[in-house]
Amino acid sequence: MVRENSEKEFIRQVTHAQGIVHKVCVVYCPDSEQRKDLFQEILIQLWKSYPSFKGNAKFSTWMYRVSLNVALQYVRKSKRKPEEVELSTALKNLSDQGTDDQYEEELQLLYSAISQLNDVEKAIVMLYLEDKGNDEIAEIIGISQNYVRVKMNRAKTKLRKILNT
Repeated sequence: MVRENSEKEFIRQVTHAQGIVHKVCVVYCPDSEQRKDLFQEILIQLWKSYPSFKGNAKFSTWMYRVSLNVALQYVRKSKRKPEEVELSTALKNLSDQGTDDQYEEELQLLYSAISQLNDVEKAIVMLYLEDKGNDEIAEIIGISQNYVRVKMNRAKTKLRKILNT
């Protein structure tokens, strides 16, 4: 019964915050098939890590941290077969979020520019776009708030140059 309640709570929270995983996947994988694989890898790792979630941080903060770590590992390693883990039907039914064409085009330009940043800058920009404060970004990524500000300023400069060319 405890496992069932835990699974229901996990599904509720992940469903509520699934945009986090989608954004991480888009930033780190330009190919749609790779995004699907990464999405599944992140969900698997979130589920495997969920028992260790103590609630000391917000669920979204924890979810960002796990998602970013999985994405960074996925990008760094050559294509490897994902570990097979049985997901509940509710998790399998999470889908991509639809958008209009112009918005999608502008978003793709932004993601394309972000993809040219280094891994830490990508993560910081993505979290910044989610309206996370420097303190929360620092906690998620595991760096100081001052370093977040420095890296964000450098990333903004790089993005301006990329988008203005």
